[in-house]
Amino acid sequence: MQEQLEAFLHLVGGVPVEAVYLLVGAGAAIENLFPPVPSDVVVVGGAILADRGILDVRLVFLVAWASNLVLALGVYVAARHFGGGLFSTRWGRWLLRPVQLERMSLFYEDYGALTILVSRFFPVFRVLVPAFAGISRLGFWRTALPLAIASAVWYLVLVIGGVFASRNIPRLVGALTAVNTTAGLLALVVAAGLAWLWWRSRRVDEPESSE
Repeated sequence: MQEQLEAFLHLVGGVPVEAVYLLVGAGAAIENLFPPVPSDVVVVGGAILADRGILDVRLVFLVAWASNLVLALGVYVAARHFGGGLFSTRWGRWLLRPVQLERMSLFYEDYGALTILVSRFFPVFRVLVPAFAGISRLGFWRTALPLAIASAVWYLVLVIGGVFASRNIPRLVGALTAVNTTAGLLALVVAAGLAWLWWRSRRVDEPESSE
């Protein structure tokens, strides 16, 4: 991660300030479509540049937060409008059967806002949960508010960390790596549990074969 951060700082060294803000926004937004994008590195890099007087720290935060939130809500809206049709196809029904979709919708109705709020701190889940909120037809504001709060908290932590640790990049990278590693391990545990529930619900929902 340190190499990625140093490469980013080197890349934007001779780039106009406006282009750097666009890069920060693009990095934070694209994560909603392609999780491997090192969006955290880009945002932290923007914070380091703010500490060095090149960028405005408030704009770094606002650009990262707004860009991430807008595209996350775009994923939600697209899933709300087109997700039902996707899961009515043969492959869609294999992935989630109608009764599983119904149960997921009931779960989101009861715990959707909390699920969205927590999931934004875990890799991969932060991408999937808004989409499933749309498929479950969770209300817009019940989706948007927890997304906005969680994204604000996350990027505020990244920006503040980048500003205060910009003179000690190895320590900053170590702390960020530790946080992401812990979150990743927890996400794996949760994913394993969800996979088990998914398989169990499929087996329970299978109609009994007639003799």
